[in-house]
Amino acid sequence: MKKLLFVYNAHSGKGTIKAKLADIIDRMVKEGYRVTAHPTQWPNEAAELIAQEAQDYDLIVCSGGDGTLDEVVTGMMQLQEKRPIGYIPTGSTNDFANSLQIPKNTQQAMEIAVSGQRFACDVGQFNDNHFIYVAAFGIFTEVSYQTNQELKNLLGHAAYILEGAKSLRDIASYKMRVTYGEEVLEGDFIYGMVSNSVSVGGFKQIAGKNVLLDDGLFEVTLIKCPKNPLELNEIIASLLTKVDNTDLIYSFKTDQIHFMAEKEVPWTLDGEYGGIHKEAAVKNCSRAVEFMVK
Repeated sequence: MKKLLFVYNAHSGKGTIKAKLADIIDRMVKEGYRVTAHPTQWPNEAAELIAQEAQDYDLIVCSGGDGTLDEVVTGMMQLQEKRPIGYIPTGSTNDFANSLQIPKNTQQAMEIAVSGQRFACDVGQFNDNHFIYVAAFGIFTEVSYQTNQELKNLLGHAAYILEGAKSLRDIASYKMRVTYGEEVLEGDFIYGMVSNSVSVGGFKQIAGKNVLLDDGLFEVTLIKCPKNPLELNEIIASLLTKVDNTDLIYSFKTDQIHFMAEKEVPWTLDGEYGGIHKEAAVKNCSRAVEFMVK
């Protein structure tokens, strides 16, 4: 009999997964799997569990938000022989589920997780860590991990916007030297995003059009610090219209990028706190992990 490890965050989103556990496990068994279910107990436990035990299973299925998925992928990247990952999204944003076209409906997502097709997807390496869909710094990036869980549950996407609005009074900038290929960018940046997703923070197409999750390339967006209200308005207009007609925003694709800052910069990886770094080397690990998709 095939073996399946089901790792889930019982508190993700509104905790709705609890009422559906019996149906989920029953469906997995009917698909021919012997199931081991494990509710996570502390941060990063999923990464440790996958790194230690995933090789003993044929399929890994995880349920939670983007943070839970990030932990599972981080653990999987430590293995020589990786296992496919099924994903049942139950978070408040579920950016990467949108990119994989995995529905929010638990029943439909479960069917894909146990009987879908394998899709080899790129994974990002950030120094010694990994991320699945975005590494970012600057304005709004602290929102997702500073917003408490109750506010996320109550307001959903609006929670991110409300928390972000509070930080608009004081926009921090970071003096950096950014290198990719033979290009070098230097300046003060208020925001930077290295992504492999069609949706970031619940906003679709923020990374641009023609985003492919398996092309070995990241979509990069860098926003320079505005020097006056006119430049700030120019940046806002460009972001709202999704028309890149300003010299204050850089948008490009690359498989590797290096950031060197004058002072330590707080980063987020897949919406969770990623530590503070003066230097960050980001690399695309092409088609490193397989996901179950439609």
